[in-house]
Amino acid sequence: MNFEYFLAKRLIKGEAHKISISAPIIKIAIAAIALGVVMMLITISTGIGLKYKIREKVAAFNGHIQISSYDNNASDVSVMPVSLNQDFYPEFKDVDGIDHVQAVASKAGIIRTETTFEGVIAKGVGSDYNWSVFEEYLVDGKLPDYSGDLNEEVLMSELMANRLALKTGDTFYSFFLKDGDVSKLPNQRKFKITGLYDSGFEEFDGLYLFTDIRHIQHMNKWEDDQVGNFEVFLNNFDDIDEKSKEIYGKTLSTLDTQTIINKYYKIFEWISLFDFNIILIIGIVIIVSGFNMITALLVLILERTQMIGILKALGSANWSIRKVFLYNASYLIGVGLFWGNIIGLGAIYLQDKFQILKFPNPKEYYIDYVPVHIDFVTVLILNIGVLVLCIVMLLVPSYIITKITPVKAIKFE
Repeated sequence: MNFEYFLAKRLIKGEAHKISISAPIIKIAIAAIALGVVMMLITISTGIGLKYKIREKVAAFNGHIQISSYDNNASDVSVMPVSLNQDFYPEFKDVDGIDHVQAVASKAGIIRTETTFEGVIAKGVGSDYNWSVFEEYLVDGKLPDYSGDLNEEVLMSELMANRLALKTGDTFYSFFLKDGDVSKLPNQRKFKITGLYDSGFEEFDGLYLFTDIRHIQHMNKWEDDQVGNFEVFLNNFDDIDEKSKEIYGKTLSTLDTQTIINKYYKIFEWISLFDFNIILIIGIVIIVSGFNMITALLVLILERTQMIGILKALGSANWSIRKVFLYNASYLIGVGLFWGNIIGLGAIYLQDKFQILKFPNPKEYYIDYVPVHIDFVTVLILNIGVLVLCIVMLLVPSYIITKITPVKAIKFE
């Protein structure tokens, strides 16, 4: 039998321990650890959740990686066409980890109504377009269907529709320059709004109008097998840099690849700061929790000074006695972790299910509610990390046991 564990267990379950002077201090230490775990879980889940949500929205409009002609010069408007006859389309078989490839084309234009006008980028998409990423953003109407004949259906943002005083089912006229030549009469197209979307990303909502890619092809006088660029979606966003290099190596020398991280550098530079904030908060909370446990351990040692003296008189080694108190402290940390996980994960579940907490200014975070995301591995690593670091911090104060002499300890009151 493990003597130290047995003795620590008796101390924890003993009635004297529950009514001792240290009891309220121990409860405070447990509460501090539980509160710390709750704060860390919420910090991690909200930080990661917001980061994931923002990059999902950016990817919904652009894909993770874009393949285009070098002549486009990273423009939002398709300048030079790219042939659909590519080895990587419609399936990219030479590179693993790719979920979907779709062909698109964009053209700048103006929507004109009786009272106002608005500049837009008409994004032409086809039957291969993955609308699933837009299903959660749809606020009215339905998604357009471009699998059949050429039609007038468009998907417009709610923001743009409000500016133009339009609604689902309305028709409007839009105008597009011919090959950038302002001297020629512009191309005119009549569209019908089949649905409205709201991604919360004003930078995109106020710009993009989704239409049939065949309209863009006809206005640009392209062939049916010519598009503006390809959008590639990955299974794992964390592999984006590696997959971008692989894709670049597997495509023609006339084609360029660009990740959304490079295209929207400022946005991703901003959300990368979330990781630093998470680490900073976790570090502070662990230090505070550790010092609370140090205080509780010192009180426990002070309260059991006579017991320590008797154990030493009976021949117990200093490390053996220290292990008794470390076992005791580990139990208290475990209790704090248990309740912290119950409360923290419960709060995260409620927020994920009911979206209780809202942002006072959604425009600053591109979303109206506080998103959360956490996984089992993260929770496990966090708990093990807190337990190990707190115990390591307790090794130093437990050293005070070595300074206690049996004679003085037994007489201690």
